[in-house]
Amino acid sequence: MNAPALQARGLSVALGGRPVLQGVDLDLPAGRWTAIVGPNGAGKTTLCKALAQLLPHGGQVRLLGRPAADWPGRARARTVAWLGQGEGGAEDLLARDVVMLGRLPHQPWLGGASAADHAAVEAAMRETQCWDWRARPLGELSGGERQRVLLARALAVGAPLLLMDEPLANLDPPHQADWLATVRRHVAGGGTAVSVLHELTMALQADDLLVVAGGRLVHHGPCADPATHAALARVFGGRVRVHALAGRWVALPDAVDAFAGEAR
Repeated sequence: MNAPALQARGLSVALGGRPVLQGVDLDLPAGRWTAIVGPNGAGKTTLCKALAQLLPHGGQVRLLGRPAADWPGRARARTVAWLGQGEGGAEDLLARDVVMLGRLPHQPWLGGASAADHAAVEAAMRETQCWDWRARPLGELSGGERQRVLLARALAVGAPLLLMDEPLANLDPPHQADWLATVRRHVAGGGTAVSVLHELTMALQADDLLVVAGGRLVHHGPCADPATHAALARVFGGRVRVHALAGRWVALPDAVDAFAGEAR
């Protein structure tokens, strides 16, 4: 097992005075892709944001073995890249300028973009196949095109840790497959990825699953582990089952339970 890239001890979050996340302990190893799954309202996004230090929280998060709160802001921004759910932006910004925002942690105060910054932006936009509309304003892009630009912004950071909340939003199946290949390349290069996913079959392509329910971590294990499959079925009330298909794990609705529910 690789050394932890992210650790949490007693992690808790309250929003509007309501507990959303309670007493989460976890160790996410470096060089692996971990998917966070669970029912609606389970606390998945809250967990991912707390790990990224985007929400105030109780307990402690450690980043590469060091308390996240002790990291200087710019150093942390170079180490953790974030792709959020439904993120907006200045609609009149050109796509390449949006991606260049990912390079800000690398630039000196009041300094301009370097040749390395421009190269990183181009590489990230080519990786996500959005280079061809680099000169188009963000507001003119479709939902899927915008999502690919925002993914490119996260990749342009060049951070070893990539945290993503619902990164497949608005992506069609071919571009979902491209996203999967991008995450796999990131991990193969020594990076660490954490993603919140509603698409359970896609989540099962990760190395590990964090299964969350009721604001608590109920299971953390390899995607191929039968105990992980059982935990996944359990948190969805037995209405989802994991099956092997063409060498992959897929999550399918349990037709018997579904029909029984309709009959009732």
